[in-house]
Amino acid sequence: MVGPLSWLLASLAVLAVQASVLTLQSPRLTVSSSDAAQLRSEPLSLAHKVTPPVELRATDTLKLTFQIVDEDGKGVQPHQTFVRFYDEVTGEEGIQPVKVTAGGKAKLELNMARPPSSLPPSGKDPIKVSLYLGSFKHDPAQYELFDLFVPPSQPPAQHADEVFFHPRPEIFHTFRPEQKVPPKFVSAVFTLLLAAPWVVLLGLLAHIGPQVPYLFSSGIFPFIATLGAFEGLLVWYWVDLHLGQVLLYGAILSIPTAIAGKRALAAVGERRLGKSSPK
Repeated sequence: MVGPLSWLLASLAVLAVQASVLTLQSPRLTVSSSDAAQLRSEPLSLAHKVTPPVELRATDTLKLTFQIVDEDGKGVQPHQTFVRFYDEVTGEEGIQPVKVTAGGKAKLELNMARPPSSLPPSGKDPIKVSLYLGSFKHDPAQYELFDLFVPPSQPPAQHADEVFFHPRPEIFHTFRPEQKVPPKFVSAVFTLLLAAPWVVLLGLLAHIGPQVPYLFSSGIFPFIATLGAFEGLLVWYWVDLHLGQVLLYGAILSIPTAIAGKRALAAVGERRLGKSSPK
């Protein structure tokens, strides 16, 4: 059975482990150009920031190397290790995770030819670079590393469909002008032309006189009625119908008109034969 003293000692030991602080060993930054020439290489001090600030060109590469150790100088792999880029003026920030080996060795490489998406947009002011360490067994640690100037940010490439999401010009509908009506005199002339056949028909009816009732016989009148229907169809076309409708209705009306016309011719022939036969 564990006594109270043993439990207290164990608790103090746990607290001592949890209170241990992680530190960086041999931190160093290196700036190289595209041809692998070193432009700057110096150790980092955890007591104060690097001066002057680090400046990168569009083709430069920044390498940050260090080892994470505990109070005994033993390499430790924290549960979380990341670098924070922060612009104090705009408030933009970005987080870049750092891979750490089991022995605590870590390296971060920042290639400006292909900058990571975590890097905030650059401005006239420097970006603050900080290192954060998080562990379940050690106290969290934060180290202010250096100030960083990066090349001006380029505008993002325009998407092919981006133009469809911007305000478009207002659409104005152009309506067809009103249909022009011919002068009344022209309309009257063509109306008389359309009515001319009926005027001639009435004149002929007046000429034949006593034979008018024969036109209303069962053999002749249907043909006259279908002819009148054709005249009414033309008037309807003038007022409301379209050409396609007139052709359709005319084709349908032509069937009874042909039948009635054939019957009318037969009736007229029978009448003539009746008159010419000897009594």
